[in-house]
Amino acid sequence: MTDNNIPETAEENRDKVIIKTSIIGILANLFLASFKAVIGIVSNSIAVILDAVNNLSDALSSVITIVGTKLAGKQPDKNHPFGYGRIEYLSAMIVSGIVLYAGITSAVESVKKIITPEKPDYSPVSLIIIAVAVVIKIILGKYVKKQGEKVNSGSLVASGSDAMFDAILSASVLGSAIVFQLSGFSSEAYVGALISVIIVKSGIQMMIETLNEILGMRADKEITDEIKRLLSSEEEVRGVYDLIMYNYGPDKYYASVHLELPDTMTAKEIDRLTRKLESKVYKATGVILAGVGLYSYNTGNSEAALIQRDVQEKVSAHDWAVQVHGFYLDIETKEMRFDVVFSFDIAPEEGLAILYEEMRKAYPDYDIHILPDLDVSTTD
Repeated sequence: MTDNNIPETAEENRDKVIIKTSIIGILANLFLASFKAVIGIVSNSIAVILDAVNNLSDALSSVITIVGTKLAGKQPDKNHPFGYGRIEYLSAMIVSGIVLYAGITSAVESVKKIITPEKPDYSPVSLIIIAVAVVIKIILGKYVKKQGEKVNSGSLVASGSDAMFDAILSASVLGSAIVFQLSGFSSEAYVGALISVIIVKSGIQMMIETLNEILGMRADKEITDEIKRLLSSEEEVRGVYDLIMYNYGPDKYYASVHLELPDTMTAKEIDRLTRKLESKVYKATGVILAGVGLYSYNTGNSEAALIQRDVQEKVSAHDWAVQVHGFYLDIETKEMRFDVVFSFDIAPEEGLAILYEEMRKAYPDYDIHILPDLDVSTTD
């Protein structure tokens, strides 16, 4: 509840969880970075110093996550009617850039130490502190990742996974320190180089994932299947097609879809049905149906049904024709229209040319209209 006794929205609660978790991450990483930096300088260990730098970059990443979450939570306005949710993707891109920079810098320093090596000098206290840091990172990583999965925050999930990975890196630093204590062999510069490579790889992977979100990815099959199930639950709806999801930030989805309805329905009946379905989908999934298009299907005409079956067989004979829908035939005016979902194995123009040639040869008396659709959501 808020101060005005108004229940919090799911979005407000999500933002609070992200900010609280990020603050805990900042404090933990600053604490670890401070101790590791002191140990690294005193013991002359480049691996420990680089590990401290990694903790600092994690803290900075959490700060950017907080800023991005606050900005993304701004209310829609005249210039941005869909809100600011996509800012989270931009903040994630900045975080990946920071991680990448930290990894490259670490690699340069590690190579310098390999060329001009300096023997570290670990004390028992420093080894204990590094061991404690490993334990803290494991606990922090599990906590942050769990919270991220709870509120569907890609930034938190990534931070949690990164923290678990950092625990492994810190353990490798500890291992190299123990090896040095037992054998006198200093491998910590090479361990630092390995850490650098892993950090760079992590930064690149984060950047690619964020770029995919910005470019637009295929909608999650579980969500699209649920929306199609909800829409198909009404007896008037014979088919659900062309479902397209529009993402405006984490958990902020709009969608458009085509419904196949009988050609006998009136505008009043269609209006009542689509409003009912829009409400049902939003309550169940949180997705707003911004546009509902219609296909009509023939009722009570056996000739149209036979032609439709023949067209379906001819089109489906091509592997690149994923689906045929929206078929309608006007016997009197000799007009035929339908849509075809093309796979990404063929250019739509090429597929259309082939289908038009086949259909005109089979039905020369008909005025044929074929519309191409892309396979943007998983078809049944």
